[in-house]
Amino acid sequence: MRGKDSESTRPLTRISMSLPEELLIELDKVVAQRGFPSRSHAIALMLSQYLVENQGGLGEQVMVGTITLFYYNNIFDLQRQLAELEYKYIDEVISSLHVQLVRNQTLEVILVQGPAQKLQSIADEMMTLRGVIYGRVQLVASLIPPLHPLPDRSAAGAA
Repeated sequence: MRGKDSESTRPLTRISMSLPEELLIELDKVVAQRGFPSRSHAIALMLSQYLVENQGGLGEQVMVGTITLFYYNNIFDLQRQLAELEYKYIDEVISSLHVQLVRNQTLEVILVQGPAQKLQSIADEMMTLRGVIYGRVQLVASLIPPLHPLPDRSAAGAA
């Protein structure tokens, strides 16, 4: 059965699914706790997030996303190593945000864009440094519009 999504004009298709009772109970808890309007809405969001995360495995597809790091800032040389990696990959690293936390901890969020495999490799380099407590990369198949148009090289060569 096809219908219209009340929040947009996207067509909807009705499906049926079977779940173990325990999973359905947990789903209903999430729906209630998070305030979803329906099970369908919650499942659609979860499925969408899963599909977006799996697009990161597409290799050379250019994606945008974040690398989130949680680390001890009193580990010798860690912040310098992270800064050097951000500079080394300046073509992929768009921006970063550092938040100093209690107990000598830092939360850093790095905005990146580039081929999915390369972004995962950059994240792996950062997450495996001594002192990093937690790291995660999240990518989506989208692009950041260019901040400045690139110069037309053909016009420069003609002059």
